[in-house]
Order: sequence, then structure tokens, then C-alpha cells
Amino acid sequence: SRLSQFCRGSLNFCLPRPQLRRKLFAAMDSKEAQSQITQMISFIASEAQDRASEIQKKGEEEFSIEVHRLITEQKEKVRQTYEKKVKQIETQYAIAKSMAINKQRLEKIKARQEVMHKIEGDVRTKLVSESSSPAFITKLIVQGLLMLLESKVVVRCREKDVGVVKGCLAGAQAEYAKLIKAETGATKACALEIDTAYLPPAPVAGKDGPSCLGGVVLACQGGKITIDNTIDVRLRLVMEQAKPAIRSLLFPAAS
Repeated sequence: SRLSQFCRGSLNFCLPRPQLRRKLFAAMDSKEAQSQITQMISFIASEAQDRASEIQKKGEEEFSIEVHRLITEQKEKVRQTYEKKVKQIETQYAIAKSMAINKQRLEKIKARQEVMHKIEGDVRTKLVSESSSPAFITKLIVQGLLMLLESKVVVRCREKDVGVVKGCLAGAQAEYAKLIKAETGATKACALEIDTAYLPPAPVAGKDGPSCLGGVVLACQGGKITIDNTIDVRLRLVMEQAKPAIRSLLFPAAS
């Protein structure tokens, strides 16, 4: 019947022929291959993206570590430089302070010495006026005789003082014998004579060379033993012995 013929025709039409099936399979294989290629490309791209992200992350971490290391190194260098400069400044300050203290100390010492020299100069002037006093010369001779305890003593003085000293010899001998008698009960005399050599003359302003303010030098045993009782020596001795007392009076804060 027509219905059966239509169905057969339709069936023949619906079922692909062998050539058509091959084309259909080829088309299906091509689409599947394309799909697989697309999946592979997507997978590779995803893997590459992940790898790139890992590399970037690792690079950022290494960069951060390197930056931290460099900053730490620079901080340490800055700290060391700062400490070095601080030490240099402290050393310079200590040196400057020490120099300032030393300078101040030297200036103070110089000022004190100037005061002491002025006192010595004032005393020297006063002693020069006493250098021709017979009583003063007699005391100097007697002091020397008591230190020597000899029976014969030569007295040396300045040439200008010869007359005064000669006039003091007899009184000095008598005073010496009196003191020995009073202290020991013994009778002891001493013969005095003027030396032919003289002490240097008085100092002259602006003139160098040996000088003597006055006084006497006593000698015995052929000049082997001497007692220097000149004003110059006595003044130096007294000034040296009296320095502590003078300083305590003049500079009480430093004593």
C-alpha cells in the first residue's frame, strides 16, 4: 500500500548511506578532535597561568626577602657609622675638655707664680735695704759659725760690703762664744777673717750675669766646707719653705 511504500521510503531516507556515514563520522571525529584540542589548550593555558602565578609569587617573596636584607644591611651600616661618629665626637669633646682644663690649670698656676714672684720681689727689695745693716750681717755670720763649729773661718762678702762686714767680725765672734757657752758650758772661740775674693755685685736692671743681693759666705778647711748665707739663698729657702703657708693665705679655695 502507499503507507507501507512511504514508510519504506522514509526509512531509506532516515538511514544514512555508507558514504554519508563516513562523512558523518569524519565530521564527528573533527569536532571531537577540535574539542579535545580546545580542552588541551585550555588546560595548558591554565597550567601556564598557575605556573606564572607561582613564579610571580616566588619572585615577590624573594624580592621582599632581598629588600629586607638590604634594608637590614643599610640600617647596620648607618648604626655603625652613627656609633663611630658619636665616638669621634665624644673623643674630640674629651680632648677639648682636657685641653681646656689643662689650659685653665696652667693659667691658674701662671697667675699664682706671678703673685709669688711679686711677693718675692717685694721681699727682695726690703732685704736689699737690710743688706748693709750691721745687726743683720752679724746674725748671718753667727748662724754660719754655729753650723760650722770651726776655730778658723773665712768670711766672703761683696766688695762694697767689706767695711760693714769687717765691723761685724768682733761682735759675731763674741756672740758665737756666748751662745756656745750658754748651750754647752764650753768655752769656744773662732777667728774670723775677710776673704780676698768677693761675691758678685748687686743686680742691675737690664744687665745679665752673676749677682748677689748681699749677705756672706763662710768657708773653712781651705774652702772645702762652705755655708752660703747670702740673701739670695736665704730668700729662696724661705720662699720654698713658706710656699704652702703663703698659698693657703692667698688662695684659700685651693688649699
